[in-house]
Amino acid sequence: MDETRGPERRRRADTRREILDTAVEVMAERGVAGLSLSEVARRVGIRQPSLYKHFASLHAVYDELFREGAERQREAVARALKGRVPGLPALAEAVEALGRVAMAHPVHAQLIAWRPVPEFTPSAAAFQPSVELVELLRGALRDAVAAGELAPAADTEAGAALLSIVVTGTLSQQLANEPGADYEAGRFTSLLPDAFAMFVRHFAPGGQPCDRPGPPTP
Repeated sequence: MDETRGPERRRRADTRREILDTAVEVMAERGVAGLSLSEVARRVGIRQPSLYKHFASLHAVYDELFREGAERQREAVARALKGRVPGLPALAEAVEALGRVAMAHPVHAQLIAWRPVPEFTPSAAAFQPSVELVELLRGALRDAVAAGELAPAADTEAGAALLSIVVTGTLSQQLANEPGADYEAGRFTSLLPDAFAMFVRHFAPGGQPCDRPGPPTP
């Protein structure tokens, strides 16, 4: 075995990690769509052609950051649900976990939720953790319905979409207006428990969550 391969792989992995971390720094300063590989290369201390040995294109960097952020969100929710009694408290923990991880990694959260980069679409592999995250949340909704804590309508496409609006909408307001605030002190994230409580009341067992007022009578 070539004993030099191990150190070379570690150096390559370290450089790749530094490129990604520096890209996040640039995006935090200039906006997610303002990422420049020439600026990343300058800060890392390598020539831009050398950077392409690690990432084939600008979108490849975005793709890896999307994957990392999506994996982090999925794992945060999985940890929040692990070992808890299935039901509404577990779902509330998952919602809080999403809020906390978004505020801890705002650049990744914006890349995932806002899609701010023209012509960038995450690869299927990068998007897969987001698919798994939705499955975890749908499972938590299903458990709350089975426990009699939410009406069956909560475990539908519309119910899951409304939960996404509650969580992502709150986080988007926070990131747009006070991106530097922490989860507890944020003007909007501090209200996420109240927003989630509104969702729970909307889908209270025995209620009529789909009833909406019709258009005014002329």
